Amino acid sequence: MPATETFRIPRHRRHVPTARHHVLKALAGWGVSGELVDCVVLLANELVTNAVTHCRVTHAQVKVTLTLEGRDLLLEVSDPDRDRLPLPHHSTPDEEGGRGLALVEALADEWGHRQDPFTKCVWARFRLPGSEGDDVPPAA
Repeated sequence: MPATETFRIPRHRRHVPTARHHVLKALAGWGVSGELVDCVVLLANELVTNAVTHCRVTHAQVKVTLTLEGRDLLLEVSDPDRDRLPLPHHSTPDEEGGRGLALVEALADEWGHRQDPFTKCVWARFRLPGSEGDDVPPAA
């Protein structure tokens, strides 16, 4: 059975650090450590920041779900602005923002988005270290 941690924050930038804190706490509780923690927290920060920045629903909340199942870790960030789907942006060197989804694409093993009945969800999947080739003996 997968381990799941879900929390909600108000749609405001000042609550992004709260989301990072919850993600760190969940990962530590599951014994996830090392560079993967940095990647997951960075991408949680980016996805939550995108949600609070671009969601146009008044008094909305952003939902963050982490699921650990076997050697897969899934980060999902949902908001109620279901028709504003994420579009990767190719930033110029002079632009201050617009690189969040490029980071997601670079650091996650897989990522995507979906439209649920009342929300949209942007997700990133990570493979925990040691998950590939565990059962394969080394070549002679």
